[in-house]
Amino acid sequence: MEDYMVKAITESKDIIAVACVTTNLVNDARGRHGTYPTATAALGRALTGAELMASLLDPDQRVALKFQGDGPLKKILVEADGTGAVRGYVGVPEVNLPPKNGKIDVSGALGSNGYLTVSKDLRVKDVYTGVVRLHSGEIASDIAYYFSESEQIPSAVGLGVFVERDGEVSAAGGFLVQSLPPSDDERIDAIVSRIEHMDSVTAQLRDGRLPEDILELILQGIPHYIIENRQLAFRCSCSRERTEQAVIALGAEEIRNIISDRESVDISCQFCGAVHTFSREELKRLIEEQH
Repeated sequence: MEDYMVKAITESKDIIAVACVTTNLVNDARGRHGTYPTATAALGRALTGAELMASLLDPDQRVALKFQGDGPLKKILVEADGTGAVRGYVGVPEVNLPPKNGKIDVSGALGSNGYLTVSKDLRVKDVYTGVVRLHSGEIASDIAYYFSESEQIPSAVGLGVFVERDGEVSAAGGFLVQSLPPSDDERIDAIVSRIEHMDSVTAQLRDGRLPEDILELILQGIPHYIIENRQLAFRCSCSRERTEQAVIALGAEEIRNIISDRESVDISCQFCGAVHTFSREELKRLIEEQH
């Protein structure tokens, strides 16, 4: 199954709901960063959550999420845009904790003391930034808490990553439901109850259900229609040209120090793991071009 998201809105325009499958892009991230199972689950949930938040943006807009906790994972940084592209990494990819209550212990890996910082580039004058304390370290509830506290939008968020014994991700995805004013309390209560009693996202995906099926279950009995279907992928915006500009920003003296005792320099992208190699001659040329 290809990774994609589906967005729906009720006919009364008071509820918007998004569901997605992200199995392939989470596996892609796992391969790029060599994450251990617990770190894979944490990064996968964050990547999926970022995709859900980006589904509410225009194609030229971006959202970045930084989870910083007191657990061994240290941090998770992910970015997504309105085209369906997402990228991200964890502070310590080798984290793997014992299961807690039969489930992957993402909260123990990230920690429950820390902050979630959300930055939105809406292509206006300033980048919007909101900061909230981590609510649980479980990613989904932290994102829901951010929406409630920072944007005052009641939201339900579900995220899941199923990691097999060999480290492979066999299912990943999530959903986001938001209530828009004027809200119908009875309808919201019915949706909350339905979410609480339905199978987990990964269980549904492993049973062969699609994002459309998850939305139908959540919005059962409520007239609604699909307003968007978007392909998703792990895709980084780094390039050799951008890396070259970063090298130039170091300044001539620092570049000379770098090449004083080596023939070439490898510079890797934290987000995707791509490595760009610059020879001593290329770095000398960059210095000369600055004068």
